Amino acid sequence: MRVPYSLNDAELPGTAEYRRWLKRQRHTTSALRPIHVVLFFTTLLTTTIAGSLQAGVNPFADPRLLVRGLPFSATLMGILLVHEMGHFVLSRVHGVAATPPYFIPGPPFPIGTFGAFIRMRTPTNRRALFDVGAAGPWAGFLVAIPAVLYGLTLSEVRPLGGQAGGLVLGDSLIFSALARLALGVSPAEVTILLHPIALAGWFGLFVTFLNLLPVGQLDGGHVVYALIGHHHWWVARAALGVIVALALLGWHGWIMWGVLVVMIGLDHPPTLDDTPLDPRRRLAAWLTIALFALTFMAVPIQVIGE
Repeated sequence: MRVPYSLNDAELPGTAEYRRWLKRQRHTTSALRPIHVVLFFTTLLTTTIAGSLQAGVNPFADPRLLVRGLPFSATLMGILLVHEMGHFVLSRVHGVAATPPYFIPGPPFPIGTFGAFIRMRTPTNRRALFDVGAAGPWAGFLVAIPAVLYGLTLSEVRPLGGQAGGLVLGDSLIFSALARLALGVSPAEVTILLHPIALAGWFGLFVTFLNLLPVGQLDGGHVVYALIGHHHWWVARAALGVIVALALLGWHGWIMWGVLVVMIGLDHPPTLDDTPLDPRRRLAAWLTIALFALTFMAVPIQVIGE
């Protein structure tokens, strides 16, 4: 996820003031500051506590048991870090001012974090916009895939049904395919008790598809705007309609996401250079949209009572 800077009239590309401003921004925003370090280690702690609780131990009673949560936290933090660094590195390649990642700690149930983000200036052309927007989801996805595969080989498979309660996680097309590859079974036919590494990988896929929603300045919004320009206006509103329908018919968590996308804005700001993408990037954009479809889940999480 990324959060843009604003652009004022004195900072229009091509002006001397803008060039001086951008030089200062590249120097100051790319620096690693204490707040980045504090947030990273705080989030590492909260995700490790979450992993320990998932492992059935109480780290509050014995802090030494925190080590049991490291497989989950290290995997999840790694996926989030790689996702954000994908944005950061490509922003630097295109000369876009960007900060190191800000991690957001959360309560230790279920995962101990609300994700991570970087702040950066919106690229001024559609080519850079696509590269920066798509880099994060693809980078995180490529780390999540081996995590899911390896974690599934360590997971426990039980007959379908008979579980007292807990969280039931949705099956995206890619997760179902990975389960068949790693275990030789369909998640719809059995109950899979996910190993912490597989669970972290699942959340990595979850983060990928949420960030690829084609609205506003989410990663998916960048990709779709870079691909079709101002026609993104219609796609964003269609996506909001689908979110509302899913909230009414299925997962109520979509209500929160519907409110969030309205708050951050459905529309994507126009790029100053509106030159369409080249054929290679157009193909990559459609592949990124396919990635969204492969990771999408209409009902990602359900809580089953005892």
